[in-house]
Amino acid sequence: MTFEESWHAASRTGGRELTPEEARARDAEGLPYAVVYRAPGREVPLGVRMVAWRAGCVDAWAYDEHGRRTAEAELRLRDDAGRLLVRRLLVRRYPDERTGQDAVDCPRTAVECSADGTARISRQPGGMRGDSLEAEVEVADGDLWTARPGFDDWPDLPVADALPGWVAARLDGEAAGWRWEPSRLRGPADFDRVFRPGTPIPGLKVLDPVPCGSLRLPSGVLAVACPDTGEGLSGVTVAVPPGTYPVEAAWVEVEEEHWGSYEDVAAVRLRIGDAPVAAWEMALGPGDDTLRLRAGEAFGFGTDAATGAFGDAGAWDELRDLLERARWRGSPEHGRLSDSVAGMHLDGGSLGADLAVFCTGGDGVYPVWVGRSAAGEVVRVAVQTAFDLDLEA
Repeated sequence: MTFEESWHAASRTGGRELTPEEARARDAEGLPYAVVYRAPGREVPLGVRMVAWRAGCVDAWAYDEHGRRTAEAELRLRDDAGRLLVRRLLVRRYPDERTGQDAVDCPRTAVECSADGTARISRQPGGMRGDSLEAEVEVADGDLWTARPGFDDWPDLPVADALPGWVAARLDGEAAGWRWEPSRLRGPADFDRVFRPGTPIPGLKVLDPVPCGSLRLPSGVLAVACPDTGEGLSGVTVAVPPGTYPVEAAWVEVEEEHWGSYEDVAAVRLRIGDAPVAAWEMALGPGDDTLRLRAGEAFGFGTDAATGAFGDAGAWDELRDLLERARWRGSPEHGRLSDSVAGMHLDGGSLGADLAVFCTGGDGVYPVWVGRSAAGEVVRVAVQTAFDLDLEA
């Protein structure tokens, strides 16, 4: 067992190593420190506990021999009684050595507890891509709370990679109170509908889609983000075969009671393949977990400039810099920028990659939807823009 100043759970890296005396002093002062549990001959730690009393939290992780997190726990300190609330537990079950920690089809079970004595249990045998078995249950006080331990009183391991007995008993018990919930990753709508002329959609007349140029993706990783927001690349990426793909805008006629009839762009998409879409799913960024979504919520890219873009992730920073220069009239790069129905198209020239900029219709967070064929291949990537489309009617 060793002590370190900090711990990054994903990369399994810590800060400066601490002596036991330094760690004890930090514990007494409420400053953060990590306890790293190791086994002889094993490079990857068995588990890690990150303690931060001043912030009122303890986070813990268990790792397998491949460095994948098998269990995670979040505990929160109650100042009134010196007790820790077991706020969240997550246990993963890897079916084989090849399944990655963040694989959307990795089986897992999550438990989220509240101080009022209730918990939500969600079991996902098919991972985020599959449906989940869920229930809200009452939790005994002894299962919900644990006493705040002293520096020398922690258990041998930070978190067990098996579910607590009270959770396992409920999962193995009667089916009463349990319900199957559809995957929060899957989109119920067919986003191709708004690109099919004549498709009936309430309040809209779908016209012919409009070409918006082509996009070169040499790295095989598509990034979707706002090119004008200060945070830069948001982390929403989609792996596709390297190649050049057409960009299209869904052109529709809108009928509104007060504004009358007008034409506008309702969505943009990148056509990766011609096969029909068998299922749509939400693209995720690093750390996005569908268990944390509530009804009507979605992950996506953020924009403060009502703008989004498709581009090559490997050349994103260079493309963004080129776009900024090309916007100045008279600059040598201005000729690389051309208008499109959706927004603008930037020819990346020697970068070997391009940028397709589109207007979102407003600021906020915009989900990115990935259409997969029956074989599981990515064939579309779409973003809904200005309208609250009723694509399920």
